[in-house]
Amino acid sequence: MLAQQRQQAILQRVRSNGGVRVADLVRELGVSDMTIRRDLEVLAERGLLEKVHGGATALGPGSTEEPGFTAKSARQQPEKQAIARRAAQLVRPGTAVALSAGTTTWALAHHLIAVPELTVITNSVPVADVFHRNPRADRTVVLTGGVRTPSDALVGPVAVAAIRRLHVDTLFLGVHGMSVRAGFTTPNLLESETDRELVSAAGRLVVPADHTKWNTVGISTIAELSEADVVISDAALPEEARTELADRAGELIIAEEGTL
Repeated sequence: MLAQQRQQAILQRVRSNGGVRVADLVRELGVSDMTIRRDLEVLAERGLLEKVHGGATALGPGSTEEPGFTAKSARQQPEKQAIARRAAQLVRPGTAVALSAGTTTWALAHHLIAVPELTVITNSVPVADVFHRNPRADRTVVLTGGVRTPSDALVGPVAVAAIRRLHVDTLFLGVHGMSVRAGFTTPNLLESETDRELVSAAGRLVVPADHTKWNTVGISTIAELSEADVVISDAALPEEARTELADRAGELIIAEEGTL
């Protein structure tokens, strides 16, 4: 096997499994330890993976990477549905709620269409569209306006001005990532500003976020972990994350798939 073919095989394994061990590659590819380490160095220098002790891992997403709404909606669908069902249980008829942009909040919107006398504030075009396609005479939906982002959020001065004088009972905040160091983050600076205005407008902050958001960091912080009254995640959330969120947020809820 030529070096280029071997390096391509290594890269495919990293992308498929999230990481590789030198010892496993030596056995699978039938070459020396030194050859594998040299291959990893070449791939790391090209920015295709990250070398770690004993092997290599896939590169994490950049802090400004912002996948489009369609791409994100295909990820972790069972987990997002479980989280959305559990989050909907926190909404009472006759209240005002805000839903920020995101595929988990979009999933939540589908579970709220039957709630009577609901007022919904959102800066998400897809979220507003869910309610538009399922009308109720006793529901009010306010779409903020603003500049549209790749994730179909409306942001910027127009969105901020629309939110500034509003007050809602609960905000369901979609996030790009969450970590102890950075808190709840987004890769879009204007979206962060708009989301912070939503946080200020809310009496209660609920963050529905699946396990893949843990230790993912966007370029801008929306809120610290301690500002969340409730974080709702799924059963795959690692123990480290459960401990940190239970200690720092007001409440951590684990949504089980298939539960009503």
